[in-house]
Amino acid sequence: MQLPTDGLHSDVWIAVLQYLSVEDLAHFAQTSKYFYALVNEYGWKAHLKADPHHTWSLSKSLQLWSPYEQVRYHTITDRNWMLPSFVARPLASRWTGKLQPVLSINHSRLFVAAANQINSYVFGRSGTPGVSPSIQFECAYTTNKVLQATRDITSIECVPDGGYDRTLYVGYADGSLERVVLPACKPGQEGPIHLEPNFREKRPYHGNDAIESISSCGDHLLSLSSNGTAVFFSNSATPSPQFVELRVRSWTTHLSHRHAVLGASSLTPLTVHGIHESHISTTPSHILTNSTHDDHPRASAVYGICGTPPSAPWGASEQVIISGWYDGVVNVHDLRSSRRAHRIPGVNSYPAGGALYPVMSMCDPWNFEPVYDVCSGGGGACHIAAGTARHSVVAFWDVRAPNKGWSVHAPGNDSSPVYSVILEGSRLFGATQSRPFVLDFGPGAKEDTYPKLTRPPREEGLKRRDSSGVGFYVTRYGHSRPQ
Repeated sequence: MQLPTDGLHSDVWIAVLQYLSVEDLAHFAQTSKYFYALVNEYGWKAHLKADPHHTWSLSKSLQLWSPYEQVRYHTITDRNWMLPSFVARPLASRWTGKLQPVLSINHSRLFVAAANQINSYVFGRSGTPGVSPSIQFECAYTTNKVLQATRDITSIECVPDGGYDRTLYVGYADGSLERVVLPACKPGQEGPIHLEPNFREKRPYHGNDAIESISSCGDHLLSLSSNGTAVFFSNSATPSPQFVELRVRSWTTHLSHRHAVLGASSLTPLTVHGIHESHISTTPSHILTNSTHDDHPRASAVYGICGTPPSAPWGASEQVIISGWYDGVVNVHDLRSSRRAHRIPGVNSYPAGGALYPVMSMCDPWNFEPVYDVCSGGGGACHIAAGTARHSVVAFWDVRAPNKGWSVHAPGNDSSPVYSVILEGSRLFGATQSRPFVLDFGPGAKEDTYPKLTRPPREEGLKRRDSSGVGFYVTRYGHSRPQ
């Protein structure tokens, strides 16, 4: 490669490239053939390394795209988040009855569990750069041959299995907990596949209390029953499980390498337990509050907890915890913060440092309903999404401008909670009592990108098509109140 006229060595220019924005790299590449080749060889790779995008459903496609094509896709997607502009689609026809679904995801599949059935949606490979990869229904599995409320699936979590992406932990309303390996779907399979005992391994940890939540991190898992029994255990079944008794009505969990976070209903509904050398502390290291006032605490509940994606603006630290509360507030706590309450009236024991105040709080001012689930990611890894308790509303906030949040009704506008949400760089997956859905911010979506509807849109309660002709019209509104 011929050096430019200033005589600086290529290594110097390569070092400069890692500090340039997408716009700067594009302009730089247009200045000469030398810099065009340099940017294509090193610049786009450096940008991807400095600004990774967490995208489960794009994992296969990104392996086929050049660094430039990946950056272009992410840049268009981030711009769509800023507008916002997206395609809203249901992933299935309406279910019979009102169900409480839960979602889980890995690099190959989205799993939607409702009643006694697990529906598998597989992510395709997009060989055309800049076109959103497909998500298609693969097959369904049943965990019980007879519909029985006590055998309903109440929680589900994917775990690593060497790249097969078919291993799940499944929790049930009767307290059963199982490690399930889903068999491969047969071509032309009609009807759900019943999961025989040889595909299931029981973990008898919770007695008869419903499993409300399962979360994982690496080889470790954390399950939580409705009566407040949390179990920290290994996917390999050794060493023995460790138990933490909250002794209150409990709802949700989040697990990282250093912390186990538990959500419950009490005066102190959000607690953090430290993890050291694969052992969990039975007493909380932090209590996270929802209030900035010490004198009038009230009991509340936390229904959803998540962490931050790898490229989050606050550093993707395990010290940052996002939670959704009964009063409709989404809180962000930073365990490094010094803003603490010295005492909590009505609480006899708490960590020496007191209770930690949130560093950021957000809500939808038009919809003070409980938040059932929270997730983070989206454009620039700067967004928080919350599934709320009524009218199938999902609320969004960009942490760079949290006062400019917005909300949207899911396709079909069901009078239902959004029970479960998963957010990645270009897509939000959610589920109401009637069906799963996707909000797709990526470019190039087509009709065959998504599962085909089996009934006419009007019978599904869907409104007219949107301007793209691919998605369906949904009602969106901003959070700003008029002055």
